[in-house]
Amino acid sequence: MPVRHFLTLMDLSPAELETLIRRAIELKQKHYDGEIFEPLKNKTLAMVFEKSSTRTRVSFEAGMAQLGGHAMFLSPRDTQLGRGEPLEDTARVLSRMADCVIIRTYEHDKIERFAFESRVPVINALTDLYHPCQLLADVQTFVEHRGEVRGATVTYIGDGNNMCHSYINAARQFDFNLRLGCPQDYAPDADILAAAGERVQLFHDPMEAAQGAHWIATDVWASMGQEEEQAKRREAFQDFQVNEEMLAVADSEALFMHCLPAHRGEEVSAGVMDSAQSVVWDEAENRLHAQKALLEFLLS
Repeated sequence: MPVRHFLTLMDLSPAELETLIRRAIELKQKHYDGEIFEPLKNKTLAMVFEKSSTRTRVSFEAGMAQLGGHAMFLSPRDTQLGRGEPLEDTARVLSRMADCVIIRTYEHDKIERFAFESRVPVINALTDLYHPCQLLADVQTFVEHRGEVRGATVTYIGDGNNMCHSYINAARQFDFNLRLGCPQDYAPDADILAAAGERVQLFHDPMEAAQGAHWIATDVWASMGQEEEQAKRREAFQDFQVNEEMLAVADSEALFMHCLPAHRGEEVSAGVMDSAQSVVWDEAENRLHAQKALLEFLLS
């Protein structure tokens, strides 16, 4: 059987993704019920991190433990990657020792090169181009709170970054309508946007993008590695804050999501972040259960 990887949402079929969401909800309930469920007993997950993260590391490490397996955290300081070993050589070695590898890095081509040489599944835990694991958690959260996501109107406000690209892919795979509100010079990749066709609309007026939305999401204005652009981005994004005025033009029961960490007073107001419509803590928790479903799918 060929090895299955999860580098973007497009690596699974829509039916497989819907099954993953249902399974994530089931695994969450098993955990709440205190049921011991260890389908990955004696399996090992290698976690390669070139970019640091709280939620990604804890969710994968805890998730692997809950499934009966073991996770190893590997930073550049802990591996030969930090000493100049070719990425392909690391892939050849790690995939002979571990049962699955997650990678959190910068350039997307790194994870593609690694996966090409890997004998075991490789999961994208974030690159500069995509963040597919976050979208599994986001979709799970919407389904838990509102039911069917197919046909919903979803609005993403902010930078045309890896989160935006994964929202575009999610619209294609989960069949919802996506409205993007991005500043003029911060639109998503043109090819990724074009591939979604009429399912995705791009606006440079954030209030227009938010009209009637059932779900509004945003991200920080300057991601890791963009700190030197902070002042420039703050000026460009000053009208793109998700606030009470924006929620007022969305659907009356619209949900607010954020991949975290959030900067209250910048991309989201404190009032929205801490409102009853905000489901960011459920969303963060669901990283754990959605990734457990993904690990089970790839390894069982």
